[in-house]
Amino acid sequence: MYIHVDDVRLFFDVEGAKFVPDGPVMRERPTILCLHGGPGLDQSTLRPAFSVLSQVSQVIYLDQRGHGRSDRSRPDQWSLARWADDVLGFCQALDIQNPIVLGTSFGGYVAMKYASRYPEHPAKLVLISTSLRGTGHPQRRERVLGAFNRRGGPEASEAVRRAFDERTPESLEAYRRVCGPLYTHTPPDIDALKRCIPSHDIIPFFERPGGEGVVFDLSAELSAVRCPTLVIGGGDDPITPVSEQQTIVDALPRGLATLQCFPHAGHGVVRDTPEPMFKTIMDFVMGEPVVRSLSTSPSE
Repeated sequence: MYIHVDDVRLFFDVEGAKFVPDGPVMRERPTILCLHGGPGLDQSTLRPAFSVLSQVSQVIYLDQRGHGRSDRSRPDQWSLARWADDVLGFCQALDIQNPIVLGTSFGGYVAMKYASRYPEHPAKLVLISTSLRGTGHPQRRERVLGAFNRRGGPEASEAVRRAFDERTPESLEAYRRVCGPLYTHTPPDIDALKRCIPSHDIIPFFERPGGEGVVFDLSAELSAVRCPTLVIGGGDDPITPVSEQQTIVDALPRGLATLQCFPHAGHGVVRDTPEPMFKTIMDFVMGEPVVRSLSTSPSE
């Protein structure tokens, strides 16, 4: 399905009913808006695994601007602020109030930016295998180099160093070849990779020297977030080590966030430990809802 949001058509799909029969009433269920990873991937990468969440909620999958089946837009619109504004605009267009916004990896960047710009809009956040700062941040860089060295030895850490320092097509290709298999313990589903509609131009733009993917830092902005937040990390995640998820918790207002680490999981968690991860998410979703009035002005 498509809907116009500002200057683009965004593609989305839905699993699960918003209202379900419950004796003499139709009971309303929460809405989870899922933001895919990448950049350059699409919502198909979340499926069918995340379908299990439709047992307790309505689940909406969104191809973000520039991704998948959504309009490509322009490179000057490929920014965290624009993607975050699209989340709000998408919800307003469909009258989705107080969603639970779930972002994995790059989708977590967008979810945090959205929640900090529009703190009264989300009911809850779920942040999976993500970071609040870019790959060029010195502390994240050192954590990533160390994690890849533990997972793949000197060859892997050298591939990361070259990719981060050079950011050329050749160094990025070497990184994908050497480091890609180290992201998780469970090999990727080949059919799932074929189902994805990749956007090859976005990651070179986002991760170019001086690009937003390199330099962004949401540390100060996260103090504006007002909703309960579940932060999930994998103990063996080399690109967003679990120490990066702890940094997110530390940047959020005290008492707002819970960190759940799955020690033997890699990046994304779902491929290595799906059942315990989804149980944790569903328990969080079914907790006491937080209802707030709609805010349409970003908090800068």
